[in-house]
Amino acid sequence: MSLISLFKKRGHTKLFTTPSHAQQFFIYHKFRQFYRFDISETDAHNPQDALLKAQDYAAKIYGTKATYFLTNGSTSGIHAAVLASINTGDKVLLWENAHKSHLNAVKLAGGVPVFYEHPYSEAWGVPTGVSAKLIESKLASDKIKAVIVTSPTYEGFVSDMDTIKAVCKKYGAILIADEAHGALYPFSQELPQSSVNIADFTIQSLHKTAGGLNPTALLHVNCELDAGNALEMITTTSPSYPLLATIEANIRYLNSVKGRKKISDLICNIKNLKASCRYCEFGGDDITKILVKVPNLSGHQLSELLFDKFNIEDEITNSISTMLLCGLGTEKKKLVILEHALKKISEM
Repeated sequence: MSLISLFKKRGHTKLFTTPSHAQQFFIYHKFRQFYRFDISETDAHNPQDALLKAQDYAAKIYGTKATYFLTNGSTSGIHAAVLASINTGDKVLLWENAHKSHLNAVKLAGGVPVFYEHPYSEAWGVPTGVSAKLIESKLASDKIKAVIVTSPTYEGFVSDMDTIKAVCKKYGAILIADEAHGALYPFSQELPQSSVNIADFTIQSLHKTAGGLNPTALLHVNCELDAGNALEMITTTSPSYPLLATIEANIRYLNSVKGRKKISDLICNIKNLKASCRYCEFGGDDITKILVKVPNLSGHQLSELLFDKFNIEDEITNSISTMLLCGLGTEKKKLVILEHALKKISEM
């Protein structure tokens, strides 16, 4: 029985349980369907039946030892991975400008942060992938228990995770991959290689590019460490049932013929845009992150023109380049509008 089918069964039951709205009393009517899915069927730390089967099925899809559904974003996955990996006083290697969840996780676990400087592209004004050589230089000079690598970066640069994993194994360090922006990777050969089957822990945000609701995410485990116990330390015993149900549906969609075609169509549409905008320069390793430069314009100027002239808002910009994030919700029509805007701007 799936999470959604269990909800349907509960919908015909007279409930005297939490939540007290019982899927019938809607304070905020625009969320009517959300209320109808909101039940207290499960304790996420001791999953029974539907949730257990859903997570097991997800692990089979991804080829992992375990995959956990997260309803508090990738942040909770990062925290759990670090808590499962280290003891008080252990050192953790992390990028000095990484997402705040990395350093916070080390603090929560009583670890000692050791920082590395991320390679930086002067040509694009953004961080790029980290090299295994840099990671090894740190592991060789210090006793490090765990390593956190952000791949892909926010702007879509990836690291050679296979080689980094080999280096971590050589020095006995646990590898944690922050793949928050790479949730589509396991479902397309045209996207960068996912860390899901490489790192000891890989964390993905479904809500960033994979069409999921905020803040749905996944924690993938490929080692014997107890991530479930770590999650129990930091997350609620009353998870959002509607969000759990959407995670299950989201994974099934990504793995379906329809879902994979949706990803393929997205990539095809972006390729067409790039081919058409011949005066623009595009960068990055992940095609779903449209990192773009236009001659004679700064990133900030391009961002302002896109917004002021064409009502297009980018994800992030810097003095050199602008990044527009795409995902399952990025329809061809929207990309055609962006293509038209970039052409017009580059011809100014």
